[in-house]
Amino acid sequence: CALMGHPAVAEAAVIPIPHPRWDERPLAAVVLKVGAEASAADLRAFLASRFPKFWLPDAFEFVDAIPRTSAGKFKKSALRERFRNYQLAE
Repeated sequence: CALMGHPAVAEAAVIPIPHPRWDERPLAAVVLKVGAEASAADLRAFLASRFPKFWLPDAFEFVDAIPRTSAGKFKKSALRERFRNYQLAE
């Protein structure tokens, strides 16, 4: 995930969440490095120079940890379950 290139980000994963108009839009789950600070605006600006605007996540959620599978990969199904009722503004 490109967000992990940000100096304040330890881990990040992007998942689709329901959107009332576009069916689905990206949400980024972000774990910050210990002692680091970053806002959603900081992360959006970091990505804006690398990707088209419509690729950017609509929401950034800061979490303590991203669930992993037994193989050590991000368990995106657990993130989708956690954020399944997340409501984005239209």
